[in-house]
Amino acid sequence: MTQHNPQLLACYGVGPDTAATLLIAAGDNPERLRSEASFAALCGVSPVEASSGKTQRRRLNRGRNRQANSALYTIVLARLRWDTRTRGYIDKRISQGKTRREALGCLKRYLAREIRRLIATAAAEPRVHLSAA
Repeated sequence: MTQHNPQLLACYGVGPDTAATLLIAAGDNPERLRSEASFAALCGVSPVEASSGKTQRRRLNRGRNRQANSALYTIVLARLRWDTRTRGYIDKRISQGKTRREALGCLKRYLAREIRRLIATAAAEPRVHLSAA
C-alpha cells in the first residue's frame, strides 16, 4: 500500500483498509476520473435532487460502489472522533440548519474531493519498477 500511494495513508483518518478500498474503487486507470465529481459519483456521495412540493432538499446518491462509500464514512467517523476542525465543521453546519446526516454528507463529499486529488497526483507520478533479477 505504501508503495502505490503513500500520500493517501498520510491523510488524516485513512488507514490501510480504507485506503485499499478507495484505490480499488478508483481502479487501475485513475485518469478516467476526470473530475472530483466523477469520483464522488463513483463513491455514491454526489448530491441528488430529492425535492417534493415546497420542500427543497438534496440527498446523497445511494448507487455505485457501496464499499467506497463505507470507507469514506469510516474516515469521516475517525475524523469526527479525533479532529477538532471536523467537529467544528459539523457544529457550524448544524447551526446553519442542516441535520447531522446532511452535515455528514457534506463531509463525505469534501473527503471524496481530497482523496481523488491524492489518487490523481499519485497516478501522474512516474513509478520506478524494480526487477527481481
